[in-house]
Amino acid sequence: MNPSASQLDSAELAALLHFYADAGVEWLLEDEPVDRIAEFAQQQAARANRQPQQQVPAAQQQTQIQGDSAPAQQAKVAPGRAAPPPPRPSSTPVAIPDDQAIAAARFAADSARSLDELKSAMEAFGSCNLKHGARSTVFASGNASSGIMVIGPMPNADDDRDGMPFSGRQGQMLDRMLAAIGLSRDTVLLSNAVPWRPPGNRTPSPAEMEICRPFIERQIALVEPKLMLLLGNFTAKCLIGGDASIFSMRGSWRDVTVGNTTVSTLASLHPQDLMAAPANKALAWQDLLVFKARLSVL
Repeated sequence: MNPSASQLDSAELAALLHFYADAGVEWLLEDEPVDRIAEFAQQQAARANRQPQQQVPAAQQQTQIQGDSAPAQQAKVAPGRAAPPPPRPSSTPVAIPDDQAIAAARFAADSARSLDELKSAMEAFGSCNLKHGARSTVFASGNASSGIMVIGPMPNADDDRDGMPFSGRQGQMLDRMLAAIGLSRDTVLLSNAVPWRPPGNRTPSPAEMEICRPFIERQIALVEPKLMLLLGNFTAKCLIGGDASIFSMRGSWRDVTVGNTTVSTLASLHPQDLMAAPANKALAWQDLLVFKARLSVL
């Protein structure tokens, strides 16, 4: 027969407790059994009995607060029908139709007279769903007076965290691409077609692209670059147009007109395309050589 806990000395009791702990025992049994199911049923019954009693004082209190205005409100309710409950404020943002959001973006962008004003307008803009899920409004960085813009598609997680375009490993790859033709972050202006990171790095929808388009177009109009390098399929479709893939559009110069500004533009592969398939580096190098040849003209 096993001895009870009261018959053990302190050392034996400590050893027993350690054994229970090592075995995963977290609770000790009580002296008398407890019917938890019956206890829960009693708690439910007590809660149900208290509920009607709590509603009566609340109704009386509402009547006292309303005072003399209660008869006037009751006169507006049809006989035999209960008064509708007062509307509750909703925490869900009101959805804005896409055409209104595009018009709001166009107005905000066209109102900017400088890059600083454009940045402030983008940070204050609230009609794009992408902004509500992003951490940062990723604006352009670099040298705005260089005459060269390098534009990517949209921020990734690194860009969203740092608040700068082309951060992280993709940014390091771009640094090597630019250095190969004698450029750097300080000698070009880096930007994105979409300033807010989509959830899960997904591709922005056509409506989201149209809402963001006025901002990148206004940025181009303010900077008035001589050359633009568009990186990635989404960027090329956004600013050049068409349904062709980046492999069909890359390597050929095109004129992109934004407002009164026409810019010689070259589309190429995004750094992520090179990291995902190293064989694409040869194609990107050909495009960079084409871009470098036009740089000598400047």
